[in-house]
Amino acid sequence: MPDQTNNYQTIPFPADRKVIVDGLRYGARRHLVYGLVELDVTGPRELIRRHKAQTGESLSFTAYIATCFALAVAANPSVQAYRNWRNQLIIFDDVDVVVMIETEVGGVALPHIVRNANRKTFRQIHDEVRLVQAGPQSSPQTGGLISLGSRLPRFIRDLFYWFIRRDPHQFKKIGGTVIVTAVGMFAHGNGWGLGVLPYHTLGLLIGGIGQKPGAMDGRIELREYLSLTITFDHDIVDGAPAARFAQRLKELIESGEVLRPEDNHEN
Repeated sequence: MPDQTNNYQTIPFPADRKVIVDGLRYGARRHLVYGLVELDVTGPRELIRRHKAQTGESLSFTAYIATCFALAVAANPSVQAYRNWRNQLIIFDDVDVVVMIETEVGGVALPHIVRNANRKTFRQIHDEVRLVQAGPQSSPQTGGLISLGSRLPRFIRDLFYWFIRRDPHQFKKIGGTVIVTAVGMFAHGNGWGLGVLPYHTLGLLIGGIGQKPGAMDGRIELREYLSLTITFDHDIVDGAPAARFAQRLKELIESGEVLRPEDNHEN
């Protein structure tokens, strides 16, 4: 009988993942608060399906969430505040959304920064995401940070992180102001994820989408619900502004308003 105990393969640990390990190490020491929310996305999902049926184009759901996310943050800018080395809070007006994009199966996701996302339409953000998916070289902003993992020893990387975490303006240039990532985009059914937020004050984790009965205009019907995890740095953000932000995010995502062609939300 053949020996099955040696059926395995050995591959190199990706050097780029050193940066991810660094981030997890820092994130595990932070005072984070998680909000698990469930949103009715039946309307926007139907708009996306209708668009594909009419044009053959698949609209990016991640771009849709990122668009709504940026607008909700812009309406509540204190949720993306950062503390500088003088113990002051820096509150940015514009929202730079980091979107984690898988450009190759099994590869390290590319953190692409959508600059001034609160001033862009859904179509602009959608086109930007698709462009990066088709050609990662079109996203130059974060390549330098990822390359640290393979080129610099840990103590040098730690000095770099120490510096940018005390200068919000430099951090914004390198890491944006908020981050979106996804764990449920390729799975069916409800489900939340609890991730580590390494550096940002606010993060959004997209979970699964599942169907279940819901109330609509006084009747019960099958609806689609999205599981979202909102993560805050509780050293910076208190419950009241967090709740106001979450309510605005819910309104934007459930309404589907940014998907309509006539939509123009530039501030």
